[in-house]
Amino acid sequence: MAEKTTEKTTWESFKAESETFIGKIRDLIREGNVRRVVVQQQGQTVAEFPLTAGVVGAVLAPVLAAIGALVALLQDCTIQVEKGKPEQTRDERSAVR
Repeated sequence: MAEKTTEKTTWESFKAESETFIGKIRDLIREGNVRRVVVQQQGQTVAEFPLTAGVVGAVLAPVLAAIGALVALLQDCTIQVEKGKPEQTRDERSAVR
């Protein structure tokens, strides 16, 4: 699993090699702050699923089904998950100074 960080977002990527990747995506989304899920094959984006805060249950199921179908049809896929960094509170900002 690789992770790339920018000022406001974090990208986490992993190979979709086993059936457990759907559970991994579901867990990441439940953690919160997931903005987008991207499916890539050989470095090219095949599909991109934008997500909003508070995506749960019935709304999440079709996205996971679509990702699962794409990975089943394609080989050598990489899943990238963009997560927004949580905003710092005033107390956290003053502690950094």
